[in-house]
Amino acid sequence: MGNALLSIQIIPKTKNGEDVIPYVDKAIAVIEKSGVPYQVNPLETTMEGDLAQLFSIVEEMNEAMIENGSSNVISQIKVLYQPSGASMDKLTEKYRP
Repeated sequence: MGNALLSIQIIPKTKNGEDVIPYVDKAIAVIEKSGVPYQVNPLETTMEGDLAQLFSIVEEMNEAMIENGSSNVISQIKVLYQPSGASMDKLTEKYRP
């Protein structure tokens, strides 16, 4: 368990109005490669880890969008920073059956 949760919605500008889903798939692949726990949701993806590492992953995701042909990227993020520890499971356990 790290000290932060970070949710991100990444919105790459695509050439000629292309579908963004292949770009989003590449962004999620960056998260997967990092090894941090994560959960994909319909409108955003949440990661769990140390705050500095999570911001580094966000940077890598943005760079991947540019490398794949996007001219710019909007990243909307939400952060829970809790030095005592932050856990997706702990935060949502009361909502699971």
